[in-house]
Amino acid sequence: MAQLKCENLTLGYNSNTVLENVSFSVEKGDYLCIIGENGSGKTTLMKTILRLQKPLEGQISTGDGVLPDEIGYLPQQTQVQRDFPASVWEIVLSGCQSRCGKRPFYNKEEKKLAVEAMKRMEIENLSKRCYRELSGGQQQRVLLARALCAAQKMLLLDEPVSGLDPSVTQEMYELIEQLHKDGITIMMITHDVDAAKKYATKILKVQDKTALFISPDKLEEI
Repeated sequence: MAQLKCENLTLGYNSNTVLENVSFSVEKGDYLCIIGENGSGKTTLMKTILRLQKPLEGQISTGDGVLPDEIGYLPQQTQVQRDFPASVWEIVLSGCQSRCGKRPFYNKEEKKLAVEAMKRMEIENLSKRCYRELSGGQQQRVLLARALCAAQKMLLLDEPVSGLDPSVTQEMYELIEQLHKDGITIMMITHDVDAAKKYATKILKVQDKTALFISPDKLEEI
């Protein structure tokens, strides 16, 4: 059974259609890379999957133990977000907000989850640091730890290495690959074709208002 299924989606804003008749599914253990030109609709597709906006037509469903609010998300950062004046611990722990329901505090289980996520991202020593003082690579680790607090089965990543230098980019790819090996399903928007070929089990190319699967070994032919 698919963890995520998109059926006959039409996406856009008001009368402006971005994507039409998009259908695909994501299975447990997939590493799906979404590629395409700027403005082709990749981020719109991801935001619709996350229910941050509604599709104009079509349906999105989850299954195989994944609930709609149990999908972790690492968005692209704006400059304002990079300057956010909170501690690393506060930001990581905030990933547990959806678990709190109406409870106005975090319980021991949620705090333990945040500690474990920080250990996985190797940022325990940064817990008291102010987020705005960190390097770009450190900030991405913090946000990935936050996403792990929100979900343990599926992560959606929007250009997670954007703006990072080559060595830090490779470290980030290795962290994501380890999460995939640990059993987390990955969906990642990327412009890095080489990374898509290396890591992806599936590639979804968004172009001309539609999206089609491409085998990673056929990517060079496009």
